[in-house]
Amino acid sequence: MVLLAEAPAALRTVLHVGCGAADPGKLPSNFFPAGEWREVRLDIDPAVAPDIEASITDMAVVDSASVDAVWSAHNLEHLFAHEVPIALAEFRRVLRHGGFALVTVPDLQQVAELVAQDRLAEAAYVSPAGPIAPLDMLYGHGAAIAGGNVFMAHRTGFTARTLEAALVAAGFGLVRVVRDRHFALWATAYVTGV
Repeated sequence: MVLLAEAPAALRTVLHVGCGAADPGKLPSNFFPAGEWREVRLDIDPAVAPDIEASITDMAVVDSASVDAVWSAHNLEHLFAHEVPIALAEFRRVLRHGGFALVTVPDLQQVAELVAQDRLAEAAYVSPAGPIAPLDMLYGHGAAIAGGNVFMAHRTGFTARTLEAALVAAGFGLVRVVRDRHFALWATAYVTGV
């Protein structure tokens, strides 16, 4: 088990799951101003040099109730549907009482509207990885997959209602899901109760 060293009293710990290559710009504004949060990076890929090498479906190396936040950017859609409850249970397990998970995934309801307009292969927006079409949001970033990164394939998806239901089923007491203008859902889920 990886014992996460206690952060100085003024610092809270965010476990950045599926972190990819190190980049401080990957943390959303929730974890600023700098100096209040300490990032601990967890990834299954040793090539990105994470602090902790593990899968989001098995974070046994992280102590229970040891972090203040879990940040998951576009990871859940890469799991099979039956693995999502396992990953969310792991997020819940490692969070301290009062902690929260911040999760973002593609919003398949918005994507479906583009598909219904016969815009499956048209760019919906441009990301740092290049143009993103509904096809990429449904099945994974095509260019990355074609380049050999099969981890980028999508195996499940969510609407606002199904993402909220999954987080509640995982034991989060307070869940809020919002849409953004880039076809994504953002969920904040808090550990409440005992």
